[in-house]
Amino acid sequence: MAQWTSAVGAAQLARLLSSQQDRPAGPGTRRPPAYRALADGIRLLVLEGRVPVAARLPAERELALSLSVSRTTVAAAYEALRGEGFLESRRGAGSWTAVPAGNPLPARGLEPLPPEALGSMIDLGCAALPAPEPWLTRAVQGALEELPPYAHTHGDYPAGLPALRGMIAERYTARGIPTMPEQIMVTTGAMGAIDAICHLFGGRGERIAVESPSYANILQLMREAGARLVPVAMAEGLTGWDMDRWRQVLRDAAPRIAYVVADFHNPTGALADEDQRRRLVDAARSAGTVLIADETMSELWLDPEVRMPRPVCAFDPAGSTVITVGSASKAFWAGMRIGWVRAAPDVIRSLVAARAYADLGTPVLEQLAVNWLFGTGGWEQAVEVRREQARANRDELVAAVRRELPGWEFEVPQGGLTLWVRTGGLSGSRLAEAGERVGVRVPSGPRFGVDGAFEGYVRLPFTVGGAVAEEAAVRLAAAAGLVESGTGGVGGAEAPRTFVA
Repeated sequence: MAQWTSAVGAAQLARLLSSQQDRPAGPGTRRPPAYRALADGIRLLVLEGRVPVAARLPAERELALSLSVSRTTVAAAYEALRGEGFLESRRGAGSWTAVPAGNPLPARGLEPLPPEALGSMIDLGCAALPAPEPWLTRAVQGALEELPPYAHTHGDYPAGLPALRGMIAERYTARGIPTMPEQIMVTTGAMGAIDAICHLFGGRGERIAVESPSYANILQLMREAGARLVPVAMAEGLTGWDMDRWRQVLRDAAPRIAYVVADFHNPTGALADEDQRRRLVDAARSAGTVLIADETMSELWLDPEVRMPRPVCAFDPAGSTVITVGSASKAFWAGMRIGWVRAAPDVIRSLVAARAYADLGTPVLEQLAVNWLFGTGGWEQAVEVRREQARANRDELVAAVRRELPGWEFEVPQGGLTLWVRTGGLSGSRLAEAGERVGVRVPSGPRFGVDGAFEGYVRLPFTVGGAVAEEAAVRLAAAAGLVESGTGGVGGAEAPRTFVA
């Protein structure tokens, strides 16, 4: 019986491997043999989750043709992977990927490290700050005071608590977007909101247009829902969207859904201006595309001179094109798993009806806590502290990276929580692996792209500051040194060590 649960085609694997470009070898640098480089490339793809565990690999002859190498090279690479525990084979069933004993399964997204690992590892994988106090404690206390009447009910509110739906609607209205409670559904975080929207509108095999790069966890959510992702390249730097590309993709590919982060884009930090928002909504309307606007970063402007554009939904007064997603997780705390959808009432009714077969509803206590924050002014106070903390972290991290890694390139965003860094020709995948070895966890660029794009990038979040930011930059420089030299098991022949969990 075969042990594989999915398959990777030869052409697909060749594309993924070709994205792993190293900088040219310097004088005296020894290149690994071709079979070793191939084995290392496949191992990296498995460790990063870009090729799943238990995925059947192409036959030796097929992969050799796609890579334009000899079959002997592929056979030797497969044998090396088998010896290291990254490949298993059975006659008649082929070869499939695995992980050695003692290695955790690779994450397909960007899960945070477990608390017990934080003492030895600087975690730059998760763009989330610690809880803002005393507002978290006060919000929970306020929620407990409001809980008794709800405790006498069944506790299931598929659309969300009426009080919170009304409060969110009022906040949109105050921003100049008239909104009724019937246009709001409360969800379990923004991920829950986007998952529900994709299942309602997308369907397996449907095209979804996404920014390139885009938020890694959302890309993976869409892949696992069976979507066909259509990448649309971002403009250079922090200028946001390339509207000519968007209009062409929406016209030619006719995607059912488009997903965008217009407010301090994750990972680049770009902020789309009003003209870009208006033109994108017009293009989506003309193409019959449902536009998901992710606003989770919209309140995290960090520089006082920033003037926020109107929300994307402001350019869709009829409510026929734009579905807006918001969340408490980025602006307040990732542990507060409260998100929401703003859409036309008929869309909300469809989402609520479909929810009966998913999670039924969102925890009542957390909804009451967010409602308390919105109703007392605690939200604005907590978010202002958030901005101050993120601004300080950003400035300290930028200074440390510029000092330790002067060849790395980036533009400093005026908001959000992430820095998108070009790594001076180094492989982001190899940097991520080397970082695990020297005590810093960083997500590589390809996690934020489609089919191996952005190998020359990493994402750095504004989650650490002061001495920790300085040490993170020192460790990143050490990781870069390992990649450049080809030592430490990165790109070399040394067997891989166990990841720090």
